[in-house]
Amino acid sequence: MSDYPTREEAYTLLTEFNQSESLIKHALSVEAVMRHFAPRFGGDPEVWGVVGLVHDLDYEKWPEEHCKKTEEILKERGWPEELVRAVVSHGWGIVTEVEPKSDLEKVLFATDELTGLVTATALVRPSKSILDMNAKSVKKKWNQKAFAAGANREIIARGAEMLGMELSELISETITGMRPVAEQIGLAGSAAEG
Repeated sequence: MSDYPTREEAYTLLTEFNQSESLIKHALSVEAVMRHFAPRFGGDPEVWGVVGLVHDLDYEKWPEEHCKKTEEILKERGWPEELVRAVVSHGWGIVTEVEPKSDLEKVLFATDELTGLVTATALVRPSKSILDMNAKSVKKKWNQKAFAAGANREIIARGAEMLGMELSELISETITGMRPVAEQIGLAGSAAEG
């Protein structure tokens, strides 16, 4: 396992290429969700977590080369091919032709956009928290296309289907996965502030 980058190495890499607070919070959200899902699919939470942490590595500096630039950077840094492929696969059908095949890739594909929708839903709640939120809250916002318009519902639905999960279960598990980092990502609610 020593061939795999550590969480510290992945975080250092993330902050080398990203200064945007919202992008870093998104990376932390996806990392937490990946760690949460790993045991369910027999994966290593450390490995799944680092993939989640760096999945949008190139987005701040090279949005027009999303996934392609990350692939270059990770290869230059000697990352294992399976992790590079996993990161690139989350852009399938949008910016890459690399279809998610492994459970790790499918979970990343399914939950990347969903963490954004969960975050947006939490921020409009009175509590501004994911700690007291459930899938029903997110489902209520699902058909409001103008709400969190950047969160591609089609990709989330396709990802749930790939995983053989009901959409409600995917949403619920994603919320659960984000809870341990609620404070770091600004979603612990008004009680945590002050």
